[in-house]
Amino acid sequence: MTAAEVAEHAPTRLYTVTEMAEELGVTPRALRFYEDKGLITPSRAGTTRVYTRREHARMQLILRGKRLGFSLREIKQFLDLYDVDPTHKEQLRTLLEAVRHRIDDLETTREALTKTLLELREIEDQTLRTLAKRAPKATA
Repeated sequence: MTAAEVAEHAPTRLYTVTEMAEELGVTPRALRFYEDKGLITPSRAGTTRVYTRREHARMQLILRGKRLGFSLREIKQFLDLYDVDPTHKEQLRTLLEAVRHRIDDLETTREALTKTLLELREIEDQTLRTLAKRAPKATA
């Protein structure tokens, strides 16, 4: 049996809000926020929210997407495609397009930061030279 087959036949792991939050390094409030945005849909055991492996995996993708700078709208679009396309081809195409766009944005930001840093260093050097010229001269 492959690892995927073992995981598929393993009993479903359920997480409480506290367990899920601790394992992912987020607050319970963050989980409720993503639930309110429709990105995760925990089940209920009475009045208690319970999260499945699916919600856990979705949260990992959400957090990774946020860390990489994607908007919640982009993340939701990507997650929604996963559910409707069993081949995941459209999801992969969408991911590729989003990743390329994000790379372009970051390259543009890097260029702007490089220019700003150069200009600030020039100002720093000019200011230091001006201060050195205006420093009182010691008499011998």
